[in-house]
Amino acid sequence: MKILFAGTPEVAADVLKAIALAGHEVVLVLTREDAPTGRGKVLTESAVAISAAELGIQTVKTNKPNAEELAKIKSSGAELGIVVAYGTILKVEVLDSLAAGWFNLHFSLLPKYRGAAPVQRSIMAGDNETGVTMFKLEQGMDTGPIAGQAHTSINPRETSGELLARLGLLAVSLLSEVLPSIYSGTLDLREQKGKPTFAPKPTREEAKINFNREAIDIQHQILGLNPEPMAWCLAGEEPMRVLDALETRSSVVLDAIGSSEQGSIKSHEGRVFIHCGSGTVLELIEVQPSSKRAMLAKDWYNGNRKIEKLS
Repeated sequence: MKILFAGTPEVAADVLKAIALAGHEVVLVLTREDAPTGRGKVLTESAVAISAAELGIQTVKTNKPNAEELAKIKSSGAELGIVVAYGTILKVEVLDSLAAGWFNLHFSLLPKYRGAAPVQRSIMAGDNETGVTMFKLEQGMDTGPIAGQAHTSINPRETSGELLARLGLLAVSLLSEVLPSIYSGTLDLREQKGKPTFAPKPTREEAKINFNREAIDIQHQILGLNPEPMAWCLAGEEPMRVLDALETRSSVVLDAIGSSEQGSIKSHEGRVFIHCGSGTVLELIEVQPSSKRAMLAKDWYNGNRKIEKLS
């Protein structure tokens, strides 16, 4: 069966390469148009476009397939569409263009976390488990019937970037299990069950740390927003990203730093701690001050002892 692959970021590129290396015939790739990246806003190809070129697969770059691109899809000979983080909701005429339909690999256990940011939202919520769902695309947002699911635990110190990389590998494994039944026409689809939740892309406002919250919730926020868009706070009047932090429950530390108002900075044995809501304490591990490189929190603190509070 000839496959059309649609995707954009690095995790999708990894799945594309795995499909091709496994011997599946990928005849066309859809990916989003080149986009400005970095401080210089240089137009850059997507990771999927780069991988498709390396594999010698014809590529169509489009943010929203039009009639001309639909014609290319139909003339490609593709029978089955596989989608991984393409970033576009496909119209019904596109979904109807392939005989075996389109299947999406989504990084949550649907119907939980429908939407653009399931990995970030699962960590931000403090979930212990997530997974990958392969489902048949229909017009609704992540509403189609399920072809298969794979579960995995979330490590307590895992960032969304680290978890996404693991889920990409899990997606390849799940795809390898489901494809034979699609090829043979024996696939058994099942409707999604349970109350859906949604995972919109986090905003910069959501990424702002509120130290009135408990330390464990802030820890989840920081890990969930790493590497994008990164949690941040104000150090004095300057914004500072917080890349890594850990709630501490050590009685030795808590006794040593005492109690103080939320956001207050305390140092103990070369480590940096922040007072948070309900008397909880967060250890800062890695930060990135404005216009500077990422650094250990203790190194930042040693150069900024006049700052007594984060906000």
